[in-house]
Amino acid sequence: MSSNTTFINDNFLLENKFAEELYHNYSKNQSIIDYHNHLSPQHIADNTIFDTITKVWINGDHYKWRAMRTLGIKEEFITGNASDKDKFINWAKTVPYTMRNPLYHWTHLELARYFDIYDLLNEKSAEKIYIETTEKINSESYSTQNLLKKVNAELVCTTEDPIDTLEFHQKLAKNPIGTKMSTAFRPDKAILISNDGYNAYLDTLGDVSGVAINTYSDLCSALKKRIKFFSQNGCKLSDHGLDQIYFEEFTETEVNTIFKKKRENRIITPEEALKFQSAILLFLAEMYHEEGWVQQFHLGALRNNNARMHKILGPDTGWDSIGDYPQAQKLSSFLNALDSKDKLTKTIIYNLNPADNEVMATMIGNFNDGSSKGKVQFGSGWWFLDQKDGMTKQLNALSNMGLISCFVGMLTDSRSFLSFPRHEYFRRILCNLLGDEIKRGELPNDMEWIGKLVQDISYNNAKEYFKF
Repeated sequence: MSSNTTFINDNFLLENKFAEELYHNYSKNQSIIDYHNHLSPQHIADNTIFDTITKVWINGDHYKWRAMRTLGIKEEFITGNASDKDKFINWAKTVPYTMRNPLYHWTHLELARYFDIYDLLNEKSAEKIYIETTEKINSESYSTQNLLKKVNAELVCTTEDPIDTLEFHQKLAKNPIGTKMSTAFRPDKAILISNDGYNAYLDTLGDVSGVAINTYSDLCSALKKRIKFFSQNGCKLSDHGLDQIYFEEFTETEVNTIFKKKRENRIITPEEALKFQSAILLFLAEMYHEEGWVQQFHLGALRNNNARMHKILGPDTGWDSIGDYPQAQKLSSFLNALDSKDKLTKTIIYNLNPADNEVMATMIGNFNDGSSKGKVQFGSGWWFLDQKDGMTKQLNALSNMGLISCFVGMLTDSRSFLSFPRHEYFRRILCNLLGDEIKRGELPNDMEWIGKLVQDISYNNAKEYFKF
């Protein structure tokens, strides 16, 4: 068990008694609402048991893969054909070199919380820890559903494409467990008209929706049917991963013509693509409002930079970075167009470029109209900003220019069933930030009120906002 002599101890990241009290008395035991992740719903519904620690902890984790490549480890031991044990040992060799990267903290938090292991992971301890963790993970008490129960996960919200059958969400709805599972509608493949394979995707969408997609109107009808289907299966959120919000002036005739050109496999210009993407994004946002969903926009990633490795390994394998796209003007115009029709639903905006923190923190205030608490949110530190410095800067920008008290808090945005201590990490950082300001006299020593604020950000605000 944890003690004050181990690295991951009871007061990890908590620098004074006020921070300790806030965390232990108000935040630690709050349930987790993980309202955005990329977990496999099939693994949850089937209550999967993994064969080895590698399969649940390293496979699919491009954060770890980037670190291993940087250290000079060959791809064979990352995504290649090496054994699970060899992949784990190579990760263990990497861990000491990740100091000051959040991977170092996450790794040891995850070993502690799931496996009660407080030893530091390195080349010397690798064999012993591999055996111990694999023996545990390969047992029913470490099935996916039990892993979620171990961290007190009340709800997890996975992310699905419009063509998804939602069969595993349906399966779990019929056989509920302690943790609820919902989904978020992710229609980016229907929006990004310049992508390779766009027409083939629309053919599949047409088959799934029962709508022959020959015109732009047909596309809207197909997406509307899928939105209704997702709603019927408990969906309350959408999600978009875009470089920036699209907002160009367009006419109905222009959009119809652009779509027709694409379906005829003719080349469309970048300007035409932006007009089309603006039109379909506004259509979708109005549909989300109609359904009462929350819409999420993850903005600012520059994806698939390494063409050679992308061709070999595909997307989401560790070749993405922060982009420096202009954000403010188009985002403002998009939100304003919806608000002017009174069709702006609850909205969460995540940025990947920290230079945009204050832009986003002030943008949300333009459209918080009093209709609901924290209607438009500046989302938590995301991806490359999902670390102590990134979280702190996001919390400070939101505090300085908005109301941190209305913030809906943390999410994992992860593909790993062992990533949920990121909620603990965030909560400790939040409590330390507030505890430090109490100590310095910048906040009153009012534990009842500030403790309530911590509880709200940790759990209550998300519970109220999403209404799962």
